Amino acid sequence: MKKILLIICLSLLTSFGYSQLYKTVKVDSLITVTLPSVYTKKDTAGQQTFSAKASYGFIVVTRIPNAANNAPLKKEKDLNQVFKNYVKDVQQVGNGSILSERDTLLGTVKGHLFTLKTQDDNGDVQYRQFLFIYTRDASYTFQYFYNEGQSELAGQDTKPFYSSIKLQPDLQRNDQYLVPSKPGMSGGVKLIVFGGSGVIVILIIISLLIRRKKRRAAAE
Repeated sequence: MKKILLIICLSLLTSFGYSQLYKTVKVDSLITVTLPSVYTKKDTAGQQTFSAKASYGFIVVTRIPNAANNAPLKKEKDLNQVFKNYVKDVQQVGNGSILSERDTLLGTVKGHLFTLKTQDDNGDVQYRQFLFIYTRDASYTFQYFYNEGQSELAGQDTKPFYSSIKLQPDLQRNDQYLVPSKPGMSGGVKLIVFGGSGVIVILIIISLLIRRKKRRAAAE
């Protein structure tokens, strides 16, 4: 009983500490994120930047408005190209290597996750985790910086940080690209349909050859 009470007390203290140290911040009317309660916000020519020191690293969130005449993307492949170009630009500017690159979904909105690994002249390694979200009106970047020595502890910052990102229902897939992707035929289905039909054709041919051979034998 004492152990159960102790666990409950520790859980309450942890939750209370987290709520005291972190707060929900509106990036804009569509996206919110939880940041350390002490953070800095800058607004330069419409570009908003939120930065804060976390327990084991540093957090930076940016919102960059796209041009007013920005043409909407038509298909998902166009969005994938935007992701590809963004990763390429980050790699070139950061002069590092890209790790753990993958897509993720926040509701119906598609984001792109990756990590930039860099090394300075002294041999010190730093990692920058990115979540990049593109919409017609704006581009959002959620970054977490940490040194290699904090690799095993960084998850204590990144998990609550990235899981706290919330999108309003108004933000949907068609804010990224217009034409929904058609459900494709999986490799297994293709094998059954195309490979299976090939097997059927071969069986028919073999059956015809056997019948022809039997007829010849009967005629002799």
